[in-house]
Amino acid sequence: MALDHSDLQHLLTTRGQSQYGREAVNQLEHALQCAQLAEQAGETPETIVAALLHDLGHLLAAQREGLADHGQDKDDLHQYIALPFLRDLLPDAVLEPIRLHVDAKRYLCATESGYWEALSLASKHSLELQGGTYSEPEAQVFMAQPYAAEAVRLRRYDDLAKVPQKATPPLDHYLGILAAVSSVRH
Repeated sequence: MALDHSDLQHLLTTRGQSQYGREAVNQLEHALQCAQLAEQAGETPETIVAALLHDLGHLLAAQREGLADHGQDKDDLHQYIALPFLRDLLPDAVLEPIRLHVDAKRYLCATESGYWEALSLASKHSLELQGGTYSEPEAQVFMAQPYAAEAVRLRRYDDLAKVPQKATPPLDHYLGILAAVSSVRH
């Protein structure tokens, strides 16, 4: 079943109130902060939307499982769950960074000195559940993929988007960008 704009708004405003893993923000706060960081960095509208929706799979998994705090002790493969629901609405420039954002963390741990140490405890925990740090050959294969660079930038926003009570533009602001990106798709 494909999601539309109202479905996305509903998911983000309802399920988005649940805790973001073991972080000090909820899912919606994390999504808004991530989108804000992408927008402030001058990213394309597609990357801003990817930043907003990158963890939508957590919300869908929790809805499917009926859990408020899904996925803390197992990898729920959230980077893949949302894709079939979004494929008819959004272009690959949104979907691929979403799909690759977990692998981007694995890549950065393999290639950037100090990255692992800078991760939150929750991110370190989820990384282990997601397969751990890439080997050098795996990191090279990752970066050869289309949209890998966008996914790495998205990952950096993701890492920073965990500030309790940070002021952001409202969800409607980013839903407007989403609407513009999805209208180009059709």
